[in-house]
Amino acid sequence: MNRPTILHIEDDPNDVLLLEHACRKASVSCDIRRVADGDEAIAYLRGIDGFADREKFPLPRLILLDLKMPRLNGFDVLEWLGKHDKFRTVPVVVLSSSNHDADLKRAYELGVNSYLIKPVSFDSLVEIVKAIHDYWLTLNTPVPG
Repeated sequence: MNRPTILHIEDDPNDVLLLEHACRKASVSCDIRRVADGDEAIAYLRGIDGFADREKFPLPRLILLDLKMPRLNGFDVLEWLGKHDKFRTVPVVVLSSSNHDADLKRAYELGVNSYLIKPVSFDSLVEIVKAIHDYWLTLNTPVPG
C-alpha cells in the first residue's frame, strides 16, 4: 500500500527541517512534499509548473499549512481550496506561530479542519506530528476518490 502524502506548505527552511526531523523521530509513515508558498502550493495541487508527474507529486491526503508566507499566504490558499470541489475534502491542518484570535477565526471561516500553534520545543513538535499522523492519516476515514 502506498504511504499517504502530506503537502507541507511552509516558507521557513528551518521549520521544514524541524518537521522532517520530528517525523523521523516519531516514526510516522508518510511522504512529505514541501512547497515554499501559496503559488507553489496551487501549482502542485493543479499539477502544473513542474508538478505534473503525479507519481512524483501525488495528490495529498493531508495539507499542513503555514499562514504567514510571501506571495500567496495561507489564507489565500484556503480561499483557493474552497473554490475547487476537487480539494474541498482534503483535510487542512494549519501549523502556525500565530495565536491571534483574528487569524484563528478567519482560518476556520475559510474551512480549515484544525489549527495548531507551532510549539517552542522539538519534543512538543514530535508529539504534534504523532497526533496529526495518528488522527488524520490513521483513524480518520478520508473521502473516497
